[in-house]
Amino acid sequence: MGKPVTLLEQLCGHAMSFGAQSFETERKDGRQRAFAQIDGARTRIANFEDSGTDAKELRANLHAATQKPLRTVIGGEVYILHVRFLESLGEDAFEVSIDRAPKLDLSVVPAFTAKQGQYLAFIHNYTKIHRCPPAESDLQYYFRVSPPAIHEMIKTLERNGFIHKKPGQARSIRLLVAPEHLPRLE
Repeated sequence: MGKPVTLLEQLCGHAMSFGAQSFETERKDGRQRAFAQIDGARTRIANFEDSGTDAKELRANLHAATQKPLRTVIGGEVYILHVRFLESLGEDAFEVSIDRAPKLDLSVVPAFTAKQGQYLAFIHNYTKIHRCPPAESDLQYYFRVSPPAIHEMIKTLERNGFIHKKPGQARSIRLLVAPEHLPRLE
């Protein structure tokens, strides 16, 4: 199975569904809570028992994201989650900002692995020949790997900004890398 979406990523999607681009978390009175500014008011968007698995997972996600921003896909768009400690409230309070990831510069060769390059080259060639993008089953047949492996690769390519995929729509992969930057398909 592919990498599951973290509780932090789910919470970001929830905050964005209300129109928020950031939110704060804090631990208080045995609870882990998250608040977002919605229509000018501080609104609670999550409330977990402090000793519960959800609160522990969220804290682990937040601590990890303070070390390195997290790239994620929400609603078919790539975002970067920046997490920082809220100094005034100590190490148990965080601020999460949800920023749209910058688009790839088509004049620069993107940094993808050899394996990712082969998937991108296949998507390009398949689309050119068939005049429609490949389905995940087409990729599975060509690369001879399991469906979860294909799905995880597609999610990785999307998260890194190499492709765009419309959520819930079949054969919607669109290549965002210039064809001249792709390797030869082997």
